[in-house]
Amino acid sequence: MNNINNIAKKINLKEDDLYNYGKYIAKIDTKIPDIKNGKLILVTSISPTIYGEGKTTLAIGLCDLLNYVNKKSIVVLREPSLGPVFGVKGGATGGGCSKIVPEEEINLHFTSDMHAITSANNLICAVIDNILYQGNELNLDKDRIVFNRCLDMNDRALREVYLKETDRKEKFNITAASEIMSVLCLSNDLKELRDNIDNIIVGYTNDNSIIYVKDLNCTGAVLALLKNAFKPNLVQTLYGNPAIVHGGPFANIAHGCNSLISTKLSLKLSDYTIVEAGFGSDMGALKFFDIKCRKGNIYPNLVIINTTIKSLKYNGNDNIEKGIDNLKFHIENMKRFTDNILVILNKFDDDKKEDINYLKSYLDDNNISFEVSNLYNGDFKKSINIANKIIDICEHETTKKTLYDLNDDIYKKIDILCKKVLHAGNIIIDENIKNKLDFINNNFRNLPICISKNPTSISGNSKLLGYPKDYDLKITDVEVKNGAGFILIYIGNVITMPGLSKNSNYKKIDVVDDKIIGVIK
Repeated sequence: MNNINNIAKKINLKEDDLYNYGKYIAKIDTKIPDIKNGKLILVTSISPTIYGEGKTTLAIGLCDLLNYVNKKSIVVLREPSLGPVFGVKGGATGGGCSKIVPEEEINLHFTSDMHAITSANNLICAVIDNILYQGNELNLDKDRIVFNRCLDMNDRALREVYLKETDRKEKFNITAASEIMSVLCLSNDLKELRDNIDNIIVGYTNDNSIIYVKDLNCTGAVLALLKNAFKPNLVQTLYGNPAIVHGGPFANIAHGCNSLISTKLSLKLSDYTIVEAGFGSDMGALKFFDIKCRKGNIYPNLVIINTTIKSLKYNGNDNIEKGIDNLKFHIENMKRFTDNILVILNKFDDDKKEDINYLKSYLDDNNISFEVSNLYNGDFKKSINIANKIIDICEHETTKKTLYDLNDDIYKKIDILCKKVLHAGNIIIDENIKNKLDFINNNFRNLPICISKNPTSISGNSKLLGYPKDYDLKITDVEVKNGAGFILIYIGNVITMPGLSKNSNYKKIDVVDDKIIGVIK
């Protein structure tokens, strides 16, 4: 690894712009310069499968490739969560030759951002319960508190707990699902971060008034915990190219993108910024456009849809001709926002040539740009055509598009997302949920929608693979994330505090000769 100060020099950052965490990690402590933006490339994917599609690996590889052809590029990623690291998925720093380093540090404690976010969240919760304990001067209804504790760990025992001191039920979310995480990632500066913290809804009074964090008189203390966590983190790829890793909201229960401030900073420091959004285009990419782009006034010059032969066959019950319908959906979905689309196949050694040729023929017939990637193996010389294709497409103009007007009725927004985008036939809303939606419609209707669902299917029903249409879709809950600035709509049974599996990754992690092993699967 190179000293992080040398990595910083590649993107015109000085030592005074950094707050170093040892030799290889630093926080970027500088204002966003008032200069022209570079190009923004969004990497998304078809619906995720049990095999893994290598979306993060591809994003890192593309950064290295563009730097290889002398285009200044930065890859900007989310921070890994300890839940998946010790759970089924393992670490999230790429694979093969397309990695960011130092891997163990990034996947574990890193710069303690997750700790700061967890502490800030739980300080608010402690204040809430202190108010209840000290006489409840705010007249809080203890059964209508909507701001919950969090922990950056898969711990199913905390899904429902009882607080004896204040005689109420509580639940824990994983830190990546917390509103503080979303607030940090969707704030443009510290002032806006303060305002967004103020506007978080914590609960309701016994006479139905809304209580916000600003009513708790703790915003300053919360901001103090988040001040350093708000600064983006600089690391490097295996090839010594800059990588910014900051923020970590899950895309199945939040908006699934790295922080807005890290994306905006990278756009000023590089020719090409490569960002990755969680899961398939119906999850992270949809929210990237619909929530993050609106909030930050940014827009991708190119969308790359990552796919694999295995995932196509999985979505077609081992039939690639049927499974390609899933890719068709994701192309159609991204065409709602841009015509600048490139499909890249993450090639595996056992992929059959006839399957690759079938995929290429399908995309050629539909006038969709296509390339095959061997970047996992670090083969840059054979990948020059990918770099050239990216550079060429990024020069094509793209028009900013939105799915709906923010002032639209909330039911209209839901209808557009669920029927036009996700192709549901019938939306099921029971009376309790309808009452919540009516309240939101009257008080917070100008916020965008964030869909929370199982990511393995467009429908949210993991049994409906491929390209399901005209199915029943049930809205199971709704929450206002007023600080983050979106309305969270739950589809199906979404667990906001995951659990560990019987054969979780923690069993393989150890320290041998002072070296951590097993974090990366």
